[in-house]
This record gives sequence, structure tokens and C-alpha cells, in this order.
Amino acid sequence: MNASLPLDSAWVLGQRPARNAPIDPFKPRGVFLEEECADSGRVRSSAVILLANKECPWRCLMCDLWKQSLDGPTPPGAIPKQIELALAQLGAAPEQLKLYNSGSFFDMAAIPVADYPAIAEKIAAVDHVVVESHPRLIGERSLRFRDLLDGSLEVAMGLETVHPLVLPRLNKRFDLEQFARAARFLVKEGISARAFVLVKPPFLPEEEAVEWALKTAEFAFDCGVKVVTLIPTRAGNGAMDALMQDGEFSPPRLATLEQALEQVLKRAQVRVFADTWDLDQFSICPVCLPERRQRIHQMNLTQRILPAVQCEHCSPASILHP
Repeated sequence: MNASLPLDSAWVLGQRPARNAPIDPFKPRGVFLEEECADSGRVRSSAVILLANKECPWRCLMCDLWKQSLDGPTPPGAIPKQIELALAQLGAAPEQLKLYNSGSFFDMAAIPVADYPAIAEKIAAVDHVVVESHPRLIGERSLRFRDLLDGSLEVAMGLETVHPLVLPRLNKRFDLEQFARAARFLVKEGISARAFVLVKPPFLPEEEAVEWALKTAEFAFDCGVKVVTLIPTRAGNGAMDALMQDGEFSPPRLATLEQALEQVLKRAQVRVFADTWDLDQFSICPVCLPERRQRIHQMNLTQRILPAVQCEHCSPASILHP
């Protein structure tokens, strides 16, 4: 690990390519339906609305959400309008709704507090709402939004890794005690907590990726987190590409993500999901990729470890340790 690299916000910003085309603050960036295993074990309908809003004030090393963010603060009334348009596309209210954005829901510049009542009104028919936030923003605004909802609230936070040398270099600007304090606050206040865990963050060799994903998930569980989502670390935001050129990062192999999911499922008393978006970039075999993607999807839904995919185009060694 090259400790001399100045991985602060200025360095991260300096590596960025051009921002994407301007974003309309009154239209959602995207909306789609999915299924997710509920805490009861039942598979429930879930929708994701990708909100357009101001970029997060933190400049996390691996983040690429800034590409689809606004240049300035989110205008008042924009978020309720985005939600209205997205729900109209869906037709019917889902059981669960994820309001995911380009930063933190409890950042007042991203989601105006004055819009909380209108947001709650728009999603009154939803049983369970999930939002994202940086751990340092958990507090009074979380309770204010919770109290406006007819359904239950869950807050997802990026824990990323508990590796003592890697976490400080991700420019997340929180420590493990701050994460633990935020998670325990949420649980105490009747708000569910979800943690995002990176599989093979930068500076971590492939052979240690599963071990540290498991350690990170176990830390989250100890803090009262009820859901862990494993996310394979991706390039493409400028900073990660620079680290790739310096030999400090390479994306995880698909088999590493699979092993991480299996290992965490073995230990977990709560739900564990693996992110299946754009798995092509982690695969070495296009033949078995669809089946392996489907296996991960089914493990997400059933919370059971399913038999490994056998592929005649892959050697047995490459299936488990490519």
C-alpha cells in the first residue's frame, strides 16, 4: 500500500472526468422494480427511485454518484415532484420503496427538510421506506422524517470496510466508533439499519477480500445492523482508475463476490444481499455468467447457499479461485 498518495478530497476531485449532462432537478434519474427478501423471509415487491439532488459533501474515494448530481442545492419542491413522477411510472405503490440519491438523505442541501412532509405524503401507501445517509448525519432529522411516515423507516449507511489501514484512505471521514454510534442510535429509535460493505476495496489484495468482507459484515451485525449489502468495488470514477494505473486497485473477481456472499450467509443471523448490477465486468467467462448471476439473485431472495455453478468452459479451480 502506497501510503504517500494524498487521497484527500482535493486529490479525488482532481482525478474526475467531466460530469455527465445537466440533470433536471424535477425529474428522477431513474425508477425500477425489484424483489427483496423481507425480515419475515417473504419475498416482497420493492421499488428504487434514483433521486436527482446535490452531490454529497463527502468525496469518497470510490464514489461515482457525483456524475448524476446537481451542481447546487436541490430546489424546494423538487424531490416530492420527482417521487410523484416515479410513482406514476410504477402504477401501484410497492411494499418497499428505496429513495436512493447522489449523497445523503439527511443532508439539508440534498433533501430540503421543508420537503419532508410532502415526501411522506407522496409515499404514505408504502409499508417500508429505505433511505441512504452518511453516519455523521444520523440524528434529529432522521427522527423527524421517521415521525412523518405511515410505514417503517430503514437507513442504509456505507460502512465499506473495517480494515484499519483501508478505511481511513477511502476519504469517508468517519471512524468505526462513529458508525457504531449511528447504527445503535437508529436501532434505539426503532429505525432499521442497513450497511453497505465493499468487496475488495482499493489497497486490498484479492486473497484478503473475502476475509475482510466477512469481518466488516460481522462488525455491522454487532452494531445492530439487520441488512448487509455486499458491493463489488468498481472503477470508472477517475480516482479508482488512477489507483488501477498505480497498481493499488483492481476490481474483484466474480468468484470473490460469490465466496463473500456464501461466507457471510453462513455466519449471518440477519439478511445479506450481493449487488448484481453490471456483473459482466467481474466475470472471466461469458458462458456461465448468466447462470451465476441467477444463482446470486436466488441466494439474495432465499438467503440460502445454493450449489455452485459448474461450467465446462471454466476449470474447477477458476470457478472458486479464478
